[in-house]
Amino acid sequence: MAIIGGTGVYDPELLSDIEQILLNTKYGCVAVTIGSYEGKKVAFISRHGKGHTTPPHKINYRANIEAIYKLQAKKIYATAAVGSLRKELKPGDLVILDQFIDFTKKRKYTFFDGEEGVAHVDLTDPYCLELRDKIISQCNKLKIPYHATGTYICTEGPRFETPAEIALFANWGADVVGMTNVPEVILAREKELCYATIATVTNYGAGISETLLTHKEVSEVMSNNNKLLRDLLKAIIGNEDNERNCKCKYAAAELGKF
Repeated sequence: MAIIGGTGVYDPELLSDIEQILLNTKYGCVAVTIGSYEGKKVAFISRHGKGHTTPPHKINYRANIEAIYKLQAKKIYATAAVGSLRKELKPGDLVILDQFIDFTKKRKYTFFDGEEGVAHVDLTDPYCLELRDKIISQCNKLKIPYHATGTYICTEGPRFETPAEIALFANWGADVVGMTNVPEVILAREKELCYATIATVTNYGAGISETLLTHKEVSEVMSNNNKLLRDLLKAIIGNEDNERNCKCKYAAAELGKF
């Protein structure tokens, strides 16, 4: 399995027998940490790089997902810092995402741009239902409060959103806003990988928040939630198996049939 760590989750502290590798893909080179937890092999990628050196619009999403695919990991658990569009979603809360809205502008969204054939993957359930159930199950066992559903709207970044945008997104039905889940979630589905995101609310969106938004605020909330996320990921890995009874593994079945 693989973990993609977002803001505040830069080091795989829960893993042992760690090996750092650079994996070449046709889309670029990816730094991957290979380790184990309770005898289970785990690949870890820091989405923004160690020390948060890569902004969201510059992340090589295709290379990251291709690297996980080449390592033959079939399941991806991702973390993400998000802004809240709802008063009831408070800083520090966990949201298990189930839908997304794409408001990005200039990213590489697909592996299927002609060179590798053409396919139109189904995203009725963009986040793997099985992985979402496993996250929720472990939250219940650990008595970690969470919101079982949430629609994530992805913006281009790296700037924060305006109050007008936040109001629009809320009217569209979005619950949280971030800058990284698209195209990551799409690319994982195209590679027929299971993918789910544990989102941490770090702040209220502009116009809802009574203060100006800062990255320091985001980092502080993620730091405060670090142990909780680590314990949750440990529980998920410890109870993970190789079974996949979801539809993710058939997502690209129509590739090349046009």
